[in-house]
Amino acid sequence: MPFCSNCGNEMKEGAVFCGGCGIKVGQPAAPEAMGSGRISFDIITKERLQMVTVQLEDSAFRYEAGAMHYMQGNLELKSNVPGMGKLFKSFVTKEKMIKPVIIGTGTVYLAPSFGEFTILDMENDEWILDQGAYYASEMGIELGAYTNRAINALFSGEKWFQTVVAGTGQVVINSAGPLETIDLVNDKLVVDGRFAVARTSGIELNVAKATKGIFSSMMSGEGLVNTFTGTGKVLISPVDNYFNTLVHTVRTINSNVLNLKK
Repeated sequence: MPFCSNCGNEMKEGAVFCGGCGIKVGQPAAPEAMGSGRISFDIITKERLQMVTVQLEDSAFRYEAGAMHYMQGNLELKSNVPGMGKLFKSFVTKEKMIKPVIIGTGTVYLAPSFGEFTILDMENDEWILDQGAYYASEMGIELGAYTNRAINALFSGEKWFQTVVAGTGQVVINSAGPLETIDLVNDKLVVDGRFAVARTSGIELNVAKATKGIFSSMMSGEGLVNTFTGTGKVLISPVDNYFNTLVHTVRTINSNVLNLKK
């Protein structure tokens, strides 16, 4: 199903105009909507937290709702409301499908994070992102939703829908720790957990038992695992950074203390 290159709205086959922003199919976005100048993303560190800064010169970018921290310059904030299909998927997945756009000239500072940011350079690529991994992107990147098969959605932890980014430009990804790239060439990657952050569209996700038999799976303690097969790339974050590890440890201790009090 096609998506609008301007606002990311899902469109019906054969539609002449986008129901979200009204732009004609195949027509580039107007200069006032996308900007025609330069844009650059940078990742800075303040008080050991990471922040994304965006330098705009008569340009625009799209970002995750609620991520804007502060901005300086001749800048305008716009919100593109998606169609009903995306709003329904947003309700089901808890993913924020309304992606605001900032247009103009100036500097934008996005909210700091306990996690890690990675700038993904895309050149006519398509990536499927884990829920919550999308943070910001250039306007040349189209946003869509990938539908997981029922069994995968139920048991993989990846939910029913994931964000798809496609096109040429930069995408900022948020993860719990530093990312590692796994290259697959007709190969298989088995992941026990939810630390696979993104994969190229040539990689298929399936849920499988860690061992062949039910009894042996129970004995191994592994149960169900996420299996990635095909040719392409998978981005994984196998180790949380310092802050997320600390937060997880404190929550575990607090949970154990509460259980002892019961």
